[in-house]
Amino acid sequence: MTANPYAKFLSDGDVVDILSATPERLAKHVGGISGTQASTPLAPGKWSFQQVLVHLADCEVAFGFRLRQAQAGVSIQPFDQDAWAQSSSRYSVAQALETFSVMRAWNLAFVKGLSEAEKQRIVTHPERGQMTLWTIVETMAGHDLNHLTKLDSLRNR
Repeated sequence: MTANPYAKFLSDGDVVDILSATPERLAKHVGGISGTQASTPLAPGKWSFQQVLVHLADCEVAFGFRLRQAQAGVSIQPFDQDAWAQSSSRYSVAQALETFSVMRAWNLAFVKGLSEAEKQRIVTHPERGQMTLWTIVETMAGHDLNHLTKLDSLRNR
């Protein structure tokens, strides 16, 4: 079975605690950021703070759909993050944060209600192979930590 590609970011952290804390951590990053800081990439070819935040909101929508596909026993769908990122300028930092936060609350309610049997349900990702529904949850948490590290760098430069 496929492992979480973001497992290296998790250490021994509780994934539900990580998922629960991310909206507040993102809100702290957003507080006081200038428009120039938000729109300037860290380096050539890298995303800006605003693009990372939009990406997180997009991913929260995708992860929510994947969780529900997994619960239903349907293969989950990949998406092209770079293609989705092409429309990131349509959204403000505030919109991205609000969307992420609302979707995260919705997805957390779903995750917290999973039975042990549901957590172990096997699902297939066309590019990554078979995984459990809980691997998707762990991936979400690792993905959060990966991008929070990037936002730290963007914010502190």
